[in-house]
Amino acid sequence: MLKQFIKKYLKNFTYFYRYLRYRIFIVIGLTFMFGLMDGLGLSMFLPLFQIAADSEGGAANTATEDNFLMNFFELAGIEFTLVNMLLLMVVFFVFKGLFFYIKSIYDAKVSRYFLVSTRKNLLDKFSHLSFRYFINADVGAVQNLMTNEINNLLYAFRDYLIIVQKGVMVVVYMLFAFAMNAEFAILIMIGGLLFNFVFQWIYKFTLVASRKLVKESNDYQGTIIQLVANFKYLKATGFIKDYARRVIHNIESIEAVNYRLGKLGAITGAIREPILIFIVAAVILLQVYVRESPLSTIIVSLLFFYRALTNLTDLQAQYNYFLGKVGTMENVAQFTEEIGANREIQGHAKYESLQKGLNFKDLKFSYGNHRIIKGINLDIAKNETIALVGESGSGKSTLVNLIAGLLDANKGSYKIDSSEIETVDKYSFQNKIGYISQETVIFNASIYDNITLWAEPTSENRTRFDQALERASLADFVQGLENGKDTILGNNGINLSGGQKQRISIARELFKDIDILILDEATSALDSETEKTIQENIDALKGQFTIIIIAHRLATVRNADKVVLMNDGKIVGQGAFDVLKDSSPKFKRMVELQEL
Repeated sequence: MLKQFIKKYLKNFTYFYRYLRYRIFIVIGLTFMFGLMDGLGLSMFLPLFQIAADSEGGAANTATEDNFLMNFFELAGIEFTLVNMLLLMVVFFVFKGLFFYIKSIYDAKVSRYFLVSTRKNLLDKFSHLSFRYFINADVGAVQNLMTNEINNLLYAFRDYLIIVQKGVMVVVYMLFAFAMNAEFAILIMIGGLLFNFVFQWIYKFTLVASRKLVKESNDYQGTIIQLVANFKYLKATGFIKDYARRVIHNIESIEAVNYRLGKLGAITGAIREPILIFIVAAVILLQVYVRESPLSTIIVSLLFFYRALTNLTDLQAQYNYFLGKVGTMENVAQFTEEIGANREIQGHAKYESLQKGLNFKDLKFSYGNHRIIKGINLDIAKNETIALVGESGSGKSTLVNLIAGLLDANKGSYKIDSSEIETVDKYSFQNKIGYISQETVIFNASIYDNITLWAEPTSENRTRFDQALERASLADFVQGLENGKDTILGNNGINLSGGQKQRISIARELFKDIDILILDEATSALDSETEKTIQENIDALKGQFTIIIIAHRLATVRNADKVVLMNDGKIVGQGAFDVLKDSSPKFKRMVELQEL
């Protein structure tokens, strides 16, 4: 029963509590103390009114109206004089200012803690996300969540923090109002509850618009990513304007939802104060002319009611703003849950270095019902250079993804030395892998940072950097640049040719301390002369690393220790280049077609 109540009515509180824990109660406590000091300070107006009304002008009549203040003064032994009342008022408001300062500083601290914790949690889960899940994910939605949605989540938290604080202030002021005039307080509460029904209609439409906004934003991020990634093709084919119209449609949809949210917010702002004044005026008239309550008590009570109702209406307006971001909360919560459920399998045995080699026994891999790897048996000895060849779709890249631990086999065994990969800490293993693909990875940073991945420029690292440049045939190119190794490469290396980007990627892996070097069509974007130079450099690395090469251009794998021919997810032949050429008609035909 309790869990159902919490799930239904305190869902948002529970969401934020998961990140903040005790901190949210400190916020509530500081807000309560702030409200208490403000309430006590305002309460001092009542004895001031009574003193002003006294014919003597010095001390109030002991027969003043009985209330909690009179009882408090009597118990505390405080003389009922103008000086004492003013002194107490000053003290209460000084403490109010002190608690306001402490509360404001702590609010900022808690907001920072929430944002940092949320981002760290999301990044931690994302970094351990299985590659298999990622390749089927909506990239636009992921990017939107990791950037815009996280920022919107902070705004949602700040809105909720204000809602909680406004709620506490309402409670504090209503307690003071009850102490002053219980009947007046009850009437105001009834008016406030009736007022709340007006907002329920607005809340409903705000929530629907919020969820739609998240969906439209995800679509927009996806179209922008594709626009940037495919700009050259769209420009060259004249399709850029047609695609731009699609982006414009997304923009108009997003702004239509934002306009609707703004309109709903404007309604709440417009009706809030008029209704508030109407309720207060009606209750005062009722109390004075029907109930004949003392006007001095009503005036002081009015201060509390006005503040209580002001906080209540502010709370309702803030809640409406908060509902505009509920879609963000749901999106972040769902994504966090999904990536947590799709965490990669991680062993605990730390990988140090390759001792014997890699072994695959009856390895099988499928995407759903589509089987890609159909029972592979393969041994790769330490420091052996092997080449995976075959037609497109034969399973080469999938096998490499399995080797690198990006994918987990459905059946069969994959051993690193004598350890099953499931038992190995993949991070420590992958840290020893160099991976160079046809799709180059270039960061918007300097050449030095691109190759060293932001390593400190110590003398040792600079030496390794220079050696990597030489091995990748980049030394002359870098020396010829005005800023040398400090040259910024731009977004995705926009200022580089395809071959230069590939050589940067190769140099990066050669800089690392690796055991295994994977080259997935790594020289495909290079001109023949540069390809030959780099191929000679790669051949020079034979025996230093375990090298796995995927290549369609067979000239690049002539010197491999072993060539593995794949077809339809199976190994159909393996051996040295010339041996396989003699034993496999299929491979021989491939060699002849490339005129080798």
